[in-house]
Amino acid sequence: MRWRDRYGIRRLRGQKVAKFDREATDADIEALIAFARSRRGVEFYVEPETFATDTTAMAVADDGEWTRRRVGSPAVIHKVARDLALPVYDVQLTGYPPRMRAYNERRRREEGSL
Repeated sequence: MRWRDRYGIRRLRGQKVAKFDREATDADIEALIAFARSRRGVEFYVEPETFATDTTAMAVADDGEWTRRRVGSPAVIHKVARDLALPVYDVQLTGYPPRMRAYNERRRREEGSL
């Protein structure tokens, strides 16, 4: 079965893929969409491409729960966010939301008490 480019990943991505990474797929984008649709207050944070990873986006819910997936290009997650009427931020400009750190800390404490 031929891989479809439903979200414009191939068309909107940069010219190169990081050397040690795989490319974003429809499954990556669909995971972000499913996360956003199943939680309240979701915001997207775009993370830049690095030498080791392709451009990624984090979806952060209002309680701080989060997920990260490859998106191939900031334009892809901007399109998804527009379609879902959700905000999208550049993490280099805004940083990560404090609720995400609080969520991570709660998870660490819960795992430590088990």
